[in-house]
Amino acid sequence: MIPSVDWGRMSRPERDAAYNNTDACPDGPAYVAAMRAASEAYRVAESTKLDLRYGPTERTAWDLFPARDPSAPCFVFIHGGYWQRNARDGSSVLVAGMRAHGWSAALPGYTLAPEASLARIVAEIMAALDWLAAEGPSHGIAGPIVVSGWSAGGHLAGMAAAHPAVAAALPISGIFELGPIRDTYLNEKLSLTDIEIATLSPLRLPVVRKPVSVAYGSAELTALCDNSRAFHARRAAAHAPGALLPVAGADHFSVLDALRSPDGLLVRQAMDLLR
Repeated sequence: MIPSVDWGRMSRPERDAAYNNTDACPDGPAYVAAMRAASEAYRVAESTKLDLRYGPTERTAWDLFPARDPSAPCFVFIHGGYWQRNARDGSSVLVAGMRAHGWSAALPGYTLAPEASLARIVAEIMAALDWLAAEGPSHGIAGPIVVSGWSAGGHLAGMAAAHPAVAAALPISGIFELGPIRDTYLNEKLSLTDIEIATLSPLRLPVVRKPVSVAYGSAELTALCDNSRAFHARRAAAHAPGALLPVAGADHFSVLDALRSPDGLLVRQAMDLLR
């Protein structure tokens, strides 16, 4: 059961607090603002393949950062924001660590709730990967794909691991059991259905046999830590490959520092997934 606390006895404010990363991390908004500013500069300076449509809407588009070698691995990063906020262009700088090692990188956008249901959001990410597999080579991206993402993007990376074009995955601080979310403020825009909870919770789905390493900050909220631990434990019980990576002392936002730096723990782990 996620989380490990007595969820049934908690009040609604207590349940809301269990998943409220902004209240738990007072420096979080400033961290996100700084990341957006750095990403804007990085996106303009480093890529000439921006806003490539894979779907009909403004958000259903890719930003691509091809490596010099088209056969180099590609790091796909899916932004977070509880499926309700943020955008791909605010996370561009997070692929800098992987690109420093000669990898390509790609960031997909997706329609946000409440305009889109979670089922539609997951379908959009799968469609984005279809597009990348088919069209990536014409844009200089033809190598194996490692999909990653943070927070809601961690959930989407966990779902995307099953896509046939994906070789491995690195979800970061993800939500892998959706049931408790319906009892929180997050559901005001998500409006999760029983079918969505059953079919879009990675903890309830067949184990993907590809390498999937699961990362989280050791100083995150209990519910977030429990999600990552439970997801890895289920995979380990099925003898599926992939490490559990608690980033020591990191909260829900500072965990991304281990991805942004070329020598960061999560950069090294992403590269190890293909070895």
